[in-house]
Amino acid sequence: MASSMLKTHSFIFFLILFFINVIANRWSDYEVFGKYISISSLVSGKNATAIRVTVEAPLTNRSSPFIFGDVYVVDDPLTIEPDINSKMVGKAQGSYVVASQGELSLLMVLNFAFTEGKYNGSTLSVLGRNEVLSTVREMPIVGGNGVFRFARGYAQVRTHSITQIHAIVEYNVFVFHYC
Repeated sequence: MASSMLKTHSFIFFLILFFINVIANRWSDYEVFGKYISISSLVSGKNATAIRVTVEAPLTNRSSPFIFGDVYVVDDPLTIEPDINSKMVGKAQGSYVVASQGELSLLMVLNFAFTEGKYNGSTLSVLGRNEVLSTVREMPIVGGNGVFRFARGYAQVRTHSITQIHAIVEYNVFVFHYC
């Protein structure tokens, strides 16, 4: 009995060491990806790329364009430079919710869907808090697909320009992903 138990423990210990070794060796298969991308949102007009979903409470105050609980769905161009006329490399698709009563803070759920170059067909997924009026915000990259399968990382976000109907936002993206 003691001999078979010792063999079982030895085998389990071997498996643990084996998997630690495999995981440590596979870490070298990961690639760090850092990329500057830009999103342009057009909130009104014929070709709006961000629309407010109309769901309101009876007591909603409409004196401000952004009110706690507002939900927006976006399908924005993803460009190389923070310029609406810059080369489009994909789309930023998802939604955001005004999630604060005291400041302009959003809950962002975005997919960066790449349609050009070596990342064509791949996506990165962002989920996090965006305190819009802060100079630099940081949001987590929580996954992806294609080249970015199992991606983890973060995006540093800066508002390049903003008006009531148009915003250009810069995302500097840093991810680890399995190659």
